[in-house]
Amino acid sequence: MPIYKTITVSPTTSVYIWKVTEPEEELSEGIVLTPHCQNRMDGMKSEAHRRAFLSIRHLLAITGYTDSDLFYDGAGKPHLKDGNHISITHSHNFTGIIVSQTDEVGIDIEMQRDKILRIAHKFTPIQEYRTLANTDAIIRKLTMVWGAKESLYKIYAQKGLSFLRHIDVMDFTFDDSRTVAEILYKGKKSHYDVEFLEFEGFTCAYALKLMGS
Repeated sequence: MPIYKTITVSPTTSVYIWKVTEPEEELSEGIVLTPHCQNRMDGMKSEAHRRAFLSIRHLLAITGYTDSDLFYDGAGKPHLKDGNHISITHSHNFTGIIVSQTDEVGIDIEMQRDKILRIAHKFTPIQEYRTLANTDAIIRKLTMVWGAKESLYKIYAQKGLSFLRHIDVMDFTFDDSRTVAEILYKGKKSHYDVEFLEFEGFTCAYALKLMGS
């Protein structure tokens, strides 16, 4: 079972990352899907998507949950029936979840690639990155900022929220591997802790909403 990494964020919050290497048949073993999720998977033309979908159900099992414990609201945000908080991500051959008994949480995994240079202006003031040493460093930093904003967006889950105008990630160094961020939307401000890790050309960002914000 290729659980790739487990991170204990706090006594009540953990991150689980899976590296998808198994064939679909192996990943299907022991997994019971709800009719809704079976229909979702049956509609996936890509085998890679189906394998990622199944691997997330294995991550759920590691945390003591089954597919039937998971539901989605009208905004597409996942929830657990027992009231605990969950966020889900997948990118290529990596999938991940973050589960918390106490905090609203979001997670995102992204492949580090130069495509991000072309879309950076849509989510961050790109001129702020010109001091970095080289293009690889800019790609790494932009991917971290994109992942942070994506994880916050997953927590907030409101239409109209702009990565560029409403989500502000405070600057950080690569050595920090963490930062803070805030969302200011429709006159309401909320604050978040964000942490990062990098592995095999991917970046994972996960965020916790700070209490009282």
